[in-house]
Amino acid sequence: RVSLSVQKIFWFPKPFRASSPRRSVSVICGGAGSFMGTSESEIVATAASAQSSGASASGRQLAISTWNIAAINNNPFEYWITIDDNPGYEKLMVDVEKFLEDPGDYDVPVEQVFTNEMFASLDAKMTGVGWESVKSYWEDDFKNRKIISEFMKDGLLGSKRLASMPDRVTNTINVAGSSEPVCRPTVINMYEGDLGTMDGWYAAWEEFMFDAALPVSQKDGTVAELVPYQMLLPIKKSKYPDITEEEEAVSIPLQTMCGAIFDAILVHMMNTVSKPDEWQPLKRTMVESLNKKKVPNTLRILETTYGKNDILCLQEVSGALVQEAKSRELGNLYHIVAPQDMDSVRDQNSVILLSKTTFPNGPTAEVTSVVEAAFPEGVDVPVSKGDILAITATDAKNVKYVIASFHGDTNGLATIPVLDAIIKAVNSDPNLAGHRLIFGLDANTYEKGKPGKTQDVMEFGRHYQQYELSSCWGDMPDAGNYTTYNARTYLQPQLNKACKQMDKREKGDVNPKDFILFGKKDFEIVHTWKDNTGEKKYIEDMAFPTLKFPSDHGILSTIINPKA
Repeated sequence: RVSLSVQKIFWFPKPFRASSPRRSVSVICGGAGSFMGTSESEIVATAASAQSSGASASGRQLAISTWNIAAINNNPFEYWITIDDNPGYEKLMVDVEKFLEDPGDYDVPVEQVFTNEMFASLDAKMTGVGWESVKSYWEDDFKNRKIISEFMKDGLLGSKRLASMPDRVTNTINVAGSSEPVCRPTVINMYEGDLGTMDGWYAAWEEFMFDAALPVSQKDGTVAELVPYQMLLPIKKSKYPDITEEEEAVSIPLQTMCGAIFDAILVHMMNTVSKPDEWQPLKRTMVESLNKKKVPNTLRILETTYGKNDILCLQEVSGALVQEAKSRELGNLYHIVAPQDMDSVRDQNSVILLSKTTFPNGPTAEVTSVVEAAFPEGVDVPVSKGDILAITATDAKNVKYVIASFHGDTNGLATIPVLDAIIKAVNSDPNLAGHRLIFGLDANTYEKGKPGKTQDVMEFGRHYQQYELSSCWGDMPDAGNYTTYNARTYLQPQLNKACKQMDKREKGDVNPKDFILFGKKDFEIVHTWKDNTGEKKYIEDMAFPTLKFPSDHGILSTIINPKA
């Protein structure tokens, strides 16, 4: 028998105080089939009436939403977004795509972009800190490579991680004592300096990499003063077999040189396909909306559009968002429940918000450990710290619930094992007997899954039915009812994953990923909708996030009635 372990609850009590014509806009969809043709205002009025009347002795009507709010992406250009009032964005991204796909005469030798003078200065810096010179690699190989066909699109260079590794380590550095990170001078992050000239870019790049020490928090809680070059990691042949033994021996200076060439090509490309006074202001606008204002924009939508919900299940929530939420109106309206063992490294946590009206006493206990203890022995379930939050709570009608929020792995392979564990925990522990299950999750399911590789959505539907569960979509989901629409652009390090503008729909991540599950014998659906605007509307065939909607997952909501 799995025993119930009551953990300390991380919740934050506060005193309670009472479209575009070219796209199809969906307000009512999925499990709301019985309300097709009914206006949203009528549905909301019906729900409010039922709630004010006290529903029934078996409980009250519940309004529930689940939303993977998505971690902040430091590269504003990484994914195709929608900017309706700026056609310059689409033109810029298409021109970048053309530059990389069909460069023609623009496919010049590296030394015409990252010059011999730049390399000489870089080599002096690298040998000056005690590294071995990589001048032979420059003279005999890299300076003569074509910037696109032989560098940016060289698959072997990619598999050796010689350009992507230094980008991963130094792209954006969080510094102790500041909410603002420090960014490497490059196109693909939030760097705010001027990248209008190659000489200006390189001077800033070299200074960043070699001159300024930054206070960086360590795993043991201490703070170390580190210059970015000191953060670079060796590339091991044991992990990346394509790298040669000779390259492994000089992998740190070699990756530094390749990283500089990579950034130089990006700056050169942007200033070739556009003008600095055009693309840089556009980038600043995107950074402001997608990065710096992501938390305020997310909280604004939750407060203004979903502030009357009974339950909000959120995924990929940062610690900063939790703290900000408790100091705003959401903290007055909701008990904000975060995992006891929050993930402070990835800073992505599943969180549950309980209405103080519906759940006046807040959560009773966190039972995440009970769920995790129910995983099969010897099976490596791909979940990370903070992905699961499971709690118990009792509403104002004295109805008891197990409420869970879950962020599935990219391939969705943890989704069924986690559901199995939740059901096992609820059924095995007498302390959880009589509790009704509400489960909001980013299942990361796919319209067309691949056995053993990606979780098929219809297989997931058949699986949860075995437990007499239903979903906001009905007993079985519609594989074509998508809650994501995103695709990588050409302005990111993994060009093999880039989607052309015309292929966004076909090759992007357009899938039915999000669910709200509940007992089929406990509830029936009144109304379900999805939202990628923050206004309870979903625009089909629109890539998102947008400048107004800050996530790459739509918000999924349902109103359910208790069955007698």
